[in-house]
Amino acid sequence: MILTAATVLTGDHSHSPGWVEVDRGVVVGVGAGAPPGSADLALGDEVLTPGFVDMHVHGGGGGAFFEATDEAVTASVTLHRRFGTTSTMASLVSDHHEVLVAQVRALADHVEAGELIGIHLEGPWLSPQRCGAHEPTALRDPDPAEVTALLEAARGTIRMVTLAPELPGATEAIRRIVDGGAVAAIGHTDATYEQARAAIDAGATVATHLFNAMRPVHHREPGPVVAALEDPRVTVELVTDGVHIHPALHRLVTADVGSERVALVTDAMAAAGMQDGSYRLGSLSVDVVDQVARVAGTDTIAGSTATMQRLVAQTVDHGGPDRADALRTTIRQVTLNPLRALGLPAPGLSPGAPADLVVLSPDLDVVGVMRHGTWLSAPGAMR
Repeated sequence: MILTAATVLTGDHSHSPGWVEVDRGVVVGVGAGAPPGSADLALGDEVLTPGFVDMHVHGGGGGAFFEATDEAVTASVTLHRRFGTTSTMASLVSDHHEVLVAQVRALADHVEAGELIGIHLEGPWLSPQRCGAHEPTALRDPDPAEVTALLEAARGTIRMVTLAPELPGATEAIRRIVDGGAVAAIGHTDATYEQARAAIDAGATVATHLFNAMRPVHHREPGPVVAALEDPRVTVELVTDGVHIHPALHRLVTADVGSERVALVTDAMAAAGMQDGSYRLGSLSVDVVDQVARVAGTDTIAGSTATMQRLVAQTVDHGGPDRADALRTTIRQVTLNPLRALGLPAPGLSPGAPADLVVLSPDLDVVGVMRHGTWLSAPGAMR
Protein backbone atom coordinates (compact mmCIF):
# COMPACT_ATOMS: atom_id res chain seq x y z
CA MET A 1 0.00 0.00 0.00
CA ILE A 2 1.32 3.43 -0.96
CA LEU A 3 -0.05 6.47 0.87
CA THR A 4 0.53 10.07 -0.18
CA ALA A 5 -0.12 13.25 1.81
CA ALA A 6 0.51 16.96 1.62
CA THR A 7 2.87 16.55 4.58
CA VAL A 8 4.68 13.46 5.85
CA LEU A 9 6.47 13.86 9.19
CA THR A 10 8.84 10.99 9.92
CA GLY A 11 9.84 12.20 13.38
CA ASP A 12 13.24 13.29 12.09
CA HIS A 13 12.28 14.84 8.74
CA SER A 14 9.43 16.60 6.96
CA HIS A 15 8.34 15.90 3.36
CA SER A 16 5.85 18.22 1.66
CA PRO A 17 4.42 16.47 -0.20
CA GLY A 18 5.49 12.97 0.75
CA TRP A 19 4.67 9.30 0.55
CA VAL A 20 4.91 6.14 2.65
CA GLU A 21 4.83 2.56 1.43
CA VAL A 22 3.61 -0.21 3.74
CA ASP A 23 3.92 -3.95 3.16
CA ARG A 24 2.83 -6.70 5.57
CA GLY A 25 2.71 -4.40 8.57
CA VAL A 26 6.07 -2.75 7.98
CA VAL A 27 7.15 0.55 6.46
CA VAL A 28 9.23 -0.35 3.38
CA GLY A 29 9.71 3.12 1.91
CA VAL A 30 9.24 6.82 2.63
CA GLY A 31 10.18 9.89 0.66
CA ALA A 32 9.41 13.31 -0.70
CA GLY A 33 7.64 14.25 -3.91
CA ALA A 34 6.03 11.70 -6.19
CA PRO A 35 5.79 8.08 -4.96
CA PRO A 36 7.54 5.20 -6.77
CA GLY A 37 4.20 3.88 -7.99
CA SER A 38 0.51 4.67 -8.06
CA ALA A 39 -0.93 5.80 -4.75
CA ASP A 40 -3.40 3.38 -3.19
CA LEU A 41 -4.61 6.10 -0.84
CA ALA A 42 -4.15 9.80 -1.61
CA LEU A 43 -4.69 11.74 1.61
CA GLY A 44 -4.73 15.17 0.00
CA ASP A 45 -4.12 17.99 2.48
CA GLU A 46 -3.79 15.68 5.48
CA VAL A 47 -0.67 15.16 7.60
CA LEU A 48 0.83 11.68 7.99
CA THR A 49 2.88 10.99 11.13
CA PRO A 50 4.21 8.06 13.14
CA GLY A 51 1.89 6.64 15.79
CA PHE A 52 1.97 8.57 19.04
CA VAL A 53 3.74 7.17 22.12
CA ASP A 54 2.49 7.92 25.64
CA MET A 55 5.03 6.96 28.30
CA HIS A 56 2.90 8.22 31.21
CA VAL A 57 -0.80 7.34 31.23
CA HIS A 58 -2.96 5.96 34.04
CA GLY A 59 -6.07 5.12 32.03
CA GLY A 60 -8.86 6.40 29.84
CA GLY A 61 -12.26 5.55 28.44
CA GLY A 62 -13.48 4.78 31.96
CA GLY A 63 -10.74 2.20 32.58
CA ALA A 64 -7.73 2.58 34.88
CA PHE A 65 -4.55 0.56 34.81
CA PHE A 66 -4.48 0.24 38.60
CA GLU A 67 -7.57 -1.97 38.24
CA ALA A 68 -5.34 -4.37 36.25
CA THR A 69 -8.29 -6.17 34.65
CA ASP A 70 -8.65 -7.13 31.01
CA GLU A 71 -11.66 -4.84 30.72
CA ALA A 72 -9.85 -1.83 32.19
CA VAL A 73 -6.78 -2.31 30.01
CA THR A 74 -8.90 -2.72 26.88
CA ALA A 75 -10.97 0.39 27.65
CA SER A 76 -7.88 2.50 28.26
CA VAL A 77 -5.85 1.30 25.29
CA THR A 78 -8.82 1.51 22.92
CA LEU A 79 -9.62 5.09 23.89
CA HIS A 80 -6.09 6.31 23.41
CA ARG A 81 -5.60 4.43 20.14
CA ARG A 82 -8.68 6.20 18.82
CA PHE A 83 -6.80 9.49 19.31
CA GLY A 84 -3.55 8.33 17.76
CA THR A 85 -1.60 6.67 20.59
CA THR A 86 -0.42 3.38 19.13
CA SER A 87 2.09 2.71 21.95
CA THR A 88 0.92 3.04 25.56
CA MET A 89 2.79 2.51 28.81
CA ALA A 90 0.62 1.71 31.82
CA SER A 91 1.35 3.97 34.79
CA LEU A 92 0.47 2.87 38.32
CA VAL A 93 0.08 5.06 41.39
CA SER A 94 1.48 4.42 44.86
CA ASP A 95 -0.04 1.54 46.79
CA HIS A 96 0.89 -1.09 49.31
CA HIS A 97 3.38 -3.77 48.34
CA GLU A 98 1.03 -6.71 47.88
CA VAL A 99 -1.33 -4.60 45.76
CA LEU A 100 1.49 -3.43 43.47
CA VAL A 101 2.79 -6.99 43.08
CA ALA A 102 -0.65 -8.18 41.97
CA GLN A 103 -1.01 -5.22 39.58
CA VAL A 104 2.35 -5.67 37.84
CA ARG A 105 1.82 -9.42 37.49
CA ALA A 106 -1.52 -8.86 35.78
CA LEU A 107 -0.29 -6.02 33.56
CA ALA A 108 2.79 -8.00 32.54
CA ASP A 109 0.49 -10.32 30.59
CA HIS A 110 -0.68 -7.36 28.50
CA VAL A 111 2.86 -6.19 27.87
CA GLU A 112 3.90 -9.66 26.75
CA ALA A 113 0.83 -9.78 24.48
CA GLY A 114 1.91 -6.53 22.80
CA GLU A 115 -0.99 -4.40 24.03
CA LEU A 116 1.26 -2.23 26.20
CA ILE A 117 4.91 -1.24 25.78
CA GLY A 118 5.62 -1.53 29.48
CA ILE A 119 4.71 -0.64 33.04
CA HIS A 120 5.58 2.59 34.84
CA LEU A 121 5.71 2.59 38.64
CA GLU A 122 4.97 6.16 39.71
CA GLY A 123 5.77 5.56 43.35
CA PRO A 124 5.43 4.38 46.06
CA TRP A 125 8.83 5.94 46.85
CA LEU A 126 7.72 9.57 46.65
CA SER A 127 8.01 12.66 48.83
CA PRO A 128 5.14 13.18 51.29
CA GLN A 129 5.61 16.93 50.72
CA ARG A 130 5.09 16.55 46.95
CA CYS A 131 2.79 13.54 46.77
CA GLY A 132 0.13 15.15 44.56
CA ALA A 133 -2.63 12.64 43.79
CA HIS A 134 -0.97 9.73 45.62
CA GLU A 135 -2.32 8.15 48.79
CA PRO A 136 -0.07 9.51 51.59
CA THR A 137 -0.34 6.34 53.68
CA ALA A 138 1.06 4.28 50.79
CA LEU A 139 4.28 6.31 50.52
CA ARG A 140 7.52 4.93 51.93
CA ASP A 141 11.28 5.00 51.59
CA PRO A 142 12.82 2.74 48.95
CA ASP A 143 13.73 -0.71 50.23
CA PRO A 144 16.18 -2.66 48.04
CA ALA A 145 14.34 -5.93 48.64
CA GLU A 146 11.00 -4.40 47.61
CA VAL A 147 12.48 -2.84 44.49
CA THR A 148 13.90 -6.20 43.46
CA ALA A 149 10.68 -8.05 44.28
CA LEU A 150 8.56 -5.74 42.12
CA LEU A 151 10.97 -5.92 39.19
CA GLU A 152 10.93 -9.72 39.39
CA ALA A 153 7.14 -9.91 39.75
CA ALA A 154 6.80 -7.90 36.53
CA ARG A 155 8.95 -10.37 34.57
CA GLY A 156 11.02 -7.63 32.96
CA THR A 157 8.03 -5.52 31.86
CA ILE A 158 8.63 -2.53 34.17
CA ARG A 159 10.12 0.09 31.85
CA MET A 160 10.27 3.06 34.23
CA VAL A 161 10.15 3.83 37.95
CA THR A 162 9.59 7.33 39.34
CA LEU A 163 10.98 8.09 42.80
CA ALA A 164 12.05 11.02 44.97
CA PRO A 165 15.86 11.04 45.07
CA GLU A 166 16.11 12.70 48.51
CA LEU A 167 14.57 9.70 50.31
CA PRO A 168 16.87 7.40 52.29
CA GLY A 169 17.95 4.51 50.08
CA ALA A 170 17.02 6.27 46.82
CA THR A 171 20.50 6.15 45.31
CA GLU A 172 20.77 2.39 45.78
CA ALA A 173 17.21 2.00 44.44
CA ILE A 174 18.13 3.93 41.29
CA ARG A 175 21.08 1.64 40.70
CA ARG A 176 18.90 -1.45 41.18
CA ILE A 177 16.25 -0.10 38.83
CA VAL A 178 18.79 0.60 36.10
CA ASP A 179 20.57 -2.74 36.65
CA GLY A 180 17.15 -4.39 36.33
CA GLY A 181 16.72 -2.97 32.83
CA ALA A 182 14.30 -0.14 33.67
CA VAL A 183 14.60 3.64 33.48
CA ALA A 184 14.88 5.57 36.74
CA ALA A 185 12.99 8.87 36.81
CA ILE A 186 12.95 11.65 39.38
CA GLY A 187 9.57 13.07 40.32
CA HIS A 188 7.18 13.92 43.15
CA THR A 189 10.25 15.25 44.85
CA ASP A 190 11.36 17.93 47.28
CA ALA A 191 15.00 17.29 46.38
CA THR A 192 17.63 19.98 46.43
CA TYR A 193 19.69 20.69 43.35
CA GLU A 194 22.57 18.63 44.77
CA GLN A 195 20.31 15.66 45.59
CA ALA A 196 18.83 15.70 42.09
CA ARG A 197 22.32 15.90 40.56
CA ALA A 198 23.40 12.89 42.63
CA ALA A 199 20.38 10.92 41.38
CA ILE A 200 21.22 11.71 37.76
CA ASP A 201 24.83 10.69 38.32
CA ALA A 202 23.53 7.43 39.82
CA GLY A 203 21.61 6.70 36.62
CA ALA A 204 18.28 8.61 36.59
CA THR A 205 17.56 9.78 33.03
CA VAL A 206 13.95 11.08 33.08
CA ALA A 207 12.20 13.89 34.96
CA THR A 208 8.56 12.97 35.54
CA HIS A 209 6.11 15.75 34.55
CA LEU A 210 8.67 18.50 35.00
CA PHE A 211 7.55 21.37 37.28
CA ASN A 212 4.55 19.46 38.62
CA ALA A 213 4.84 17.90 42.08
CA MET A 214 8.43 18.99 42.58
CA ARG A 215 10.32 21.70 44.44
CA PRO A 216 10.05 24.91 42.38
CA VAL A 217 13.00 26.86 41.06
CA HIS A 218 14.47 29.38 43.49
CA HIS A 219 17.36 31.71 42.70
CA ARG A 220 19.38 30.40 45.65
CA GLU A 221 18.14 26.78 45.47
CA PRO A 222 17.54 25.77 41.82
CA GLY A 223 16.19 22.35 42.83
CA PRO A 224 15.44 19.35 40.61
CA VAL A 225 14.03 21.35 37.68
CA VAL A 226 17.31 23.05 36.88
CA ALA A 227 19.31 19.89 37.61
CA ALA A 228 17.25 18.00 35.02
CA LEU A 229 17.26 20.75 32.42
CA GLU A 230 21.00 21.32 32.41
CA ASP A 231 22.01 17.65 32.09
CA PRO A 232 21.99 16.30 28.52
CA ARG A 233 21.40 12.76 29.81
CA VAL A 234 17.90 13.63 31.01
CA THR A 235 14.63 13.58 29.05
CA VAL A 236 11.97 15.80 30.60
CA GLU A 237 8.26 15.00 30.51
CA LEU A 238 5.82 17.86 30.01
CA VAL A 239 2.02 17.68 30.31
CA THR A 240 0.92 20.29 27.76
CA ASP A 241 -2.80 19.93 28.39
CA GLY A 242 -3.37 23.59 29.22
CA VAL A 243 -3.78 22.74 32.92
CA HIS A 244 -0.47 21.39 34.21
CA ILE A 245 1.83 24.07 32.77
CA HIS A 246 1.59 27.34 30.86
CA PRO A 247 2.36 26.99 27.12
CA ALA A 248 5.26 29.41 27.51
CA LEU A 249 7.08 26.84 29.63
CA HIS A 250 6.97 24.29 26.82
CA ARG A 251 8.45 26.85 24.43
CA LEU A 252 11.08 27.89 26.98
CA VAL A 253 12.13 24.33 27.83
CA THR A 254 12.29 23.26 24.19
CA ALA A 255 14.38 26.29 23.30
CA ASP A 256 16.68 25.60 26.25
CA VAL A 257 17.30 21.84 25.95
CA GLY A 258 16.43 21.23 22.29
CA SER A 259 13.54 19.36 20.71
CA GLU A 260 15.20 15.95 21.29
CA ARG A 261 15.03 16.01 25.11
CA VAL A 262 11.33 16.74 25.65
CA ALA A 263 8.65 14.04 25.79
CA LEU A 264 5.02 15.11 25.91
CA VAL A 265 2.81 12.91 28.10
CA THR A 266 -0.89 12.97 28.90
CA ASP A 267 -0.74 11.70 32.52
CA ALA A 268 -4.34 10.76 31.66
CA MET A 269 -6.60 8.96 34.11
CA ALA A 270 -9.84 7.02 33.64
CA ALA A 271 -11.85 10.16 32.83
CA ALA A 272 -10.01 10.78 29.55
CA GLY A 273 -12.61 10.64 26.80
CA MET A 274 -15.44 10.56 29.35
CA GLN A 275 -17.96 12.94 30.87
CA ASP A 276 -17.38 15.07 33.96
CA GLY A 277 -18.12 13.20 37.17
CA SER A 278 -16.59 11.17 39.98
CA TYR A 279 -13.74 8.74 39.35
CA ARG A 280 -10.93 7.03 41.23
CA LEU A 281 -7.16 7.19 40.95
CA GLY A 282 -5.89 4.34 43.05
CA SER A 283 -7.55 4.69 46.44
CA LEU A 284 -8.31 8.40 45.99
CA SER A 285 -11.62 9.89 44.87
CA VAL A 286 -11.32 12.30 41.96
CA ASP A 287 -13.81 14.91 40.77
CA VAL A 288 -13.73 15.98 37.14
CA VAL A 289 -15.24 19.41 36.49
CA ASP A 290 -14.95 21.09 33.09
CA GLN A 291 -12.62 18.24 32.10
CA VAL A 292 -10.11 19.07 34.86
CA ALA A 293 -9.40 16.23 37.32
CA ARG A 294 -8.71 17.07 40.97
CA VAL A 295 -8.53 15.05 44.16
CA ALA A 296 -12.04 15.29 45.65
CA GLY A 297 -12.44 18.28 47.96
CA THR A 298 -9.04 19.79 47.08
CA ASP A 299 -7.31 21.88 44.42
CA THR A 300 -4.75 19.13 43.74
CA ILE A 301 -4.54 18.09 40.09
CA ALA A 302 -5.13 14.34 39.70
CA GLY A 303 -3.65 13.50 36.32
CA SER A 304 -5.48 14.74 33.25
CA THR A 305 -8.38 13.98 30.94
CA ALA A 306 -6.26 14.64 27.86
CA THR A 307 -5.50 12.54 24.80
CA MET A 308 -2.37 12.80 22.68
CA GLN A 309 -4.41 14.42 19.91
CA ARG A 310 -5.36 17.20 22.33
CA LEU A 311 -1.75 17.65 23.42
CA VAL A 312 -0.55 17.84 19.81
CA ALA A 313 -3.20 20.38 18.77
CA GLN A 314 -2.76 22.61 21.82
CA THR A 315 1.04 22.48 21.73
CA VAL A 316 1.14 23.40 18.04
CA ASP A 317 -1.40 26.18 18.53
CA HIS A 318 0.83 27.73 21.21
CA GLY A 319 4.15 26.78 19.63
CA GLY A 320 5.00 30.11 18.06
CA PRO A 321 4.45 31.88 14.75
CA ASP A 322 6.00 29.13 12.59
CA ARG A 323 3.22 26.53 12.69
CA ALA A 324 5.04 24.05 10.44
CA ASP A 325 8.10 24.11 12.69
CA ALA A 326 5.94 23.77 15.81
CA LEU A 327 4.24 20.72 14.28
CA ARG A 328 7.55 19.07 13.38
CA THR A 329 8.86 19.64 16.91
CA THR A 330 5.67 18.43 18.57
CA ILE A 331 5.52 15.24 16.51
CA ARG A 332 9.10 14.40 17.49
CA GLN A 333 8.14 14.94 21.14
CA VAL A 334 5.23 12.47 20.96
CA THR A 335 6.95 9.80 18.86
CA LEU A 336 10.74 9.42 18.81
CA ASN A 337 11.61 11.06 22.12
CA PRO A 338 9.46 8.92 24.45
CA LEU A 339 10.75 5.70 22.91
CA ARG A 340 14.36 6.82 23.14
CA ALA A 341 13.84 7.87 26.75
CA LEU A 342 12.64 4.34 27.51
CA GLY A 343 15.55 2.74 25.71
CA LEU A 344 13.29 1.34 22.99
CA PRO A 345 13.87 1.49 19.22
CA ALA A 346 12.59 4.79 17.85
CA PRO A 347 12.47 4.38 14.07
CA GLY A 348 9.65 6.83 13.34
CA LEU A 349 8.57 6.48 9.71
CA SER A 350 11.54 4.71 8.18
CA PRO A 351 12.09 1.47 6.27
CA GLY A 352 11.83 -1.49 8.62
CA ALA A 353 9.69 0.31 11.18
CA PRO A 354 6.31 -1.07 12.26
CA ALA A 355 3.55 0.56 10.23
CA ASP A 356 2.08 2.60 13.09
CA LEU A 357 0.63 5.71 11.45
CA VAL A 358 -1.61 8.63 12.32
CA VAL A 359 -3.49 10.73 9.78
CA LEU A 360 -4.20 14.29 10.92
CA SER A 361 -6.49 16.80 9.29
CA PRO A 362 -5.09 20.29 8.59
CA ASP A 363 -6.80 21.30 11.87
CA LEU A 364 -4.90 18.45 13.63
CA ASP A 365 -7.89 16.23 14.30
CA VAL A 366 -7.10 12.51 14.16
CA VAL A 367 -8.86 11.16 11.06
CA GLY A 368 -7.13 7.80 10.72
CA VAL A 369 -5.01 5.41 12.78
CA MET A 370 -3.00 2.43 11.56
CA ARG A 371 -1.28 -0.04 13.88
CA HIS A 372 1.07 -2.71 12.58
CA GLY A 373 -0.30 -2.19 9.08
CA THR A 374 -3.98 -2.54 10.00
CA TRP A 375 -6.36 0.40 9.99
CA LEU A 376 -7.94 0.78 13.40
CA SER A 377 -9.84 3.75 11.98
CA ALA A 378 -9.46 4.33 8.26
CA PRO A 379 -9.26 7.93 7.01
CA GLY A 380 -12.79 9.22 6.61
CA ALA A 381 -14.32 6.78 9.11
CA MET A 382 -13.81 9.17 12.06
CA ARG A 383 -15.32 12.26 10.41
